[in-house]
Amino acid sequence: MGRLKLFLPLLVFIPLAILLIRALDLDPSELPSALLDKPMPGFELPSLQEPERMLRREDLVGEKMLVNVWATWCPSCMVEHPWLVKLARDYGVKIVGLNYKDERQAALGWLQRYENPFALSVYDVDGKLGLDMGVYGAPETFVVDSAGIIRFKHVGVIDDKVWQEVLQPVLQEID
Repeated sequence: MGRLKLFLPLLVFIPLAILLIRALDLDPSELPSALLDKPMPGFELPSLQEPERMLRREDLVGEKMLVNVWATWCPSCMVEHPWLVKLARDYGVKIVGLNYKDERQAALGWLQRYENPFALSVYDVDGKLGLDMGVYGAPETFVVDSAGIIRFKHVGVIDDKVWQEVLQPVLQEID
């Protein structure tokens, strides 16, 4: 019994150390999504700019796009925003914004001040659609094909490298 007490800390430490070392190899931007290759969840939420206009899943069908989860309380979203503007303006990428757990007036002010890259903006004040999509936080970006099927999820800021190496190739592969 005395020897077991000596080795018990070692028996706990070794598996824990192995687990932590393996975790160092994980990429935090590659969080799994249960929705990959499945349709966007159904929803009925107001447009950010036109609160009386209800948007639905059907509004996101017909052409491939990025669905970008953003909020004014998100500092990383501020870093990413100029890239979204560039993608929409210079590359012609259709981007749908999912304004997540935000205040409408703050979000409208943001888009007026920093330019609006979004073809549509869904206002998800309670975060229900975000929850249904498996959103952990903002920013997150989903690649959605023309049939409304989620094909890829990127967690974190979009920049030149992410666009060139990750999102653009996925968008080019899908219809």
